[in-house]
Amino acid sequence: MRRAADAGLDVIALTDHDTVVGHRAATRALPAGITLLPGAELSCRLEGHSVHLLAYLFDAGNDALAGEMAEIRESRLFRAKAMVDKLVALDVPVTWEQVSEVADGGVVGRPHLARAMLDAGVIASFEEAFTPDWLGPGGPAYVSRYALDPARAVRLVRAAGGVTVLAHPRGSGRGWQLPDAVIADLSRAGLTGIEVNHPQHDERDRGRLGELARTLGLIASGGSDDHGALTDFRLGSQLAPEGSYEALIEQATGAQPITGPAGGQEQR
Repeated sequence: MRRAADAGLDVIALTDHDTVVGHRAATRALPAGITLLPGAELSCRLEGHSVHLLAYLFDAGNDALAGEMAEIRESRLFRAKAMVDKLVALDVPVTWEQVSEVADGGVVGRPHLARAMLDAGVIASFEEAFTPDWLGPGGPAYVSRYALDPARAVRLVRAAGGVTVLAHPRGSGRGWQLPDAVIADLSRAGLTGIEVNHPQHDERDRGRLGELARTLGLIASGGSDDHGALTDFRLGSQLAPEGSYEALIEQATGAQPITGPAGGQEQR
């Protein structure tokens, strides 16, 4: 939250993968003048491919949504441990303790394994870990896990009073690209917006996604997709288009944005 203030942001969304556990600490740490948009990034899968769905301002106590998120987290934990075992069998010098330390109390995912591999000198770049040579689908250390159908996830979030934005549907290095027809189907299921501005979206991606958002009547959103040290602290490198934040919160009924205290002191 302090980094958000240092970056000159007035609104920051916290969307950890499949959990809301960080919201309370983030609220306590909100500097004056910063608004927290609480949410989560839901792990989905379509036709064997990973799809990420940003969910904002939902009722975190909704039983159906909370239950699905808990199942995803449990599957993530099982998967991460199984992938570490596979890496060890491939003579990669990583341990579960190292990966857990990288995750720093968060939900363990492939990015944390990738960072441990990078630190061990096994790979030359962070992105290399996600290829079929290692942790990518079909790779020797890959393990599948439970994930939601994206249309079902959209409906679950809507039932919990929240709004949804399709995260980074394009971008170099992602392999499979989510087809426009699928995005149109998600729009009919109740999708609220598309992430247009993203570090991995070039100007061509942004133009096409912006036009698709207009065609489908969706909100064009955006964000830096900052994962701390895993992405070299890029908070504030990308901003949501003007008016998108207001348009999103206007449609949400499950929760409210949280604004930091007046004055210069952090809330304790």
